[in-house]
Amino acid sequence: MAEPMTARPAPPRAGRDRQHPTYLAFLVHRISGLLLALFLPLHFWALGQALHGAAALEGFLRWTDTPLFKFADWGLVVLLALHLAGGLRVMALEFLGWRARQKDMVAASAGIAIAAAILFLLNVG
Repeated sequence: MAEPMTARPAPPRAGRDRQHPTYLAFLVHRISGLLLALFLPLHFWALGQALHGAAALEGFLRWTDTPLFKFADWGLVVLLALHLAGGLRVMALEFLGWRARQKDMVAASAGIAIAAAILFLLNVG
């Protein structure tokens, strides 16, 4: 005899999970990774300036002393710190399993990234 059909539980409300801090951490990790990948061609171009001689490299290095570049450099460090901290959170999730304290892990990774950004900002001058 066949078992009686039971009703499936209702799916969660759409978008509810997107308000969870871990979803924001996921987005920050993905977006920072994409932005870092977009930075790589510029980085390789800058390294290539050394191949064109000392004058080309010196011109590029003079350009890096501008305030706009210093701000962009700080932004790069922020992206690196966010991506590193988010990656450490993901590795902890992979190796330690899901914990009830995921929000604490998100806060800790954000704190690490903010601390690195502030330390870099205080050291740049």
